[in-house]
Amino acid sequence: MQTADAREQMVEQQVRAWDVLDVRVLSILRQVPRELFVPAGQSFAAFADAQVPLPCGQHMLRPSVVGRLLQALQLTPGERVLEVGAGSGFISACLRAAGTRVRTLEIFPELAALASTNLAALGMSDVEVATADALAAAGGLRFAAIAVTGSLPLYQPCFERQLEIGGRLFVAVGEPPVMDARLIRRVSEGAWTTESLFETVIDPLVNAPRTPAFVF
Repeated sequence: MQTADAREQMVEQQVRAWDVLDVRVLSILRQVPRELFVPAGQSFAAFADAQVPLPCGQHMLRPSVVGRLLQALQLTPGERVLEVGAGSGFISACLRAAGTRVRTLEIFPELAALASTNLAALGMSDVEVATADALAAAGGLRFAAIAVTGSLPLYQPCFERQLEIGGRLFVAVGEPPVMDARLIRRVSEGAWTTESLFETVIDPLVNAPRTPAFVF
């Protein structure tokens, strides 16, 4: 199958079929070449609706989950966006393709370098890639949207506090076999709303607190 046909099949049969109906989001997923962000030797998995293994024990999110993430954030060109977990840079590229100003944090230097290289190859060198533990570095700037691409076993409020008023946060909370993908909005300086979007399972953020194990 030709790459363009495989990408179109991904968009129509995987992403749109999972209630991603935002035309602009579907256009972004057609535009950003996902096959350039998978590791060498795994191009066959670029358009499958499955997590693709990355270095450092991490994974690319399924295309359908990326579509739901982008749709939930309702991005507007010019907004400042924070991504937590750059991975290979695919979601970073999708956020940038939406016309936003992107800062992405990656705890693994190897992945931060990989994301920077992939983004530069697409002419997206203006995406700011920083090596940092986002859980430790939270604070300072505020953002119109935040995409947390790793899960939180226990919800942490540090990211919602970095939202501008009116800002949106996408985050998955919980542990396998079921996690709750949520959209959190900051409605005032001291108030947020939470909407449950769908169930999923994704890698936890490194260093994210977990529920203590039960001991007899």
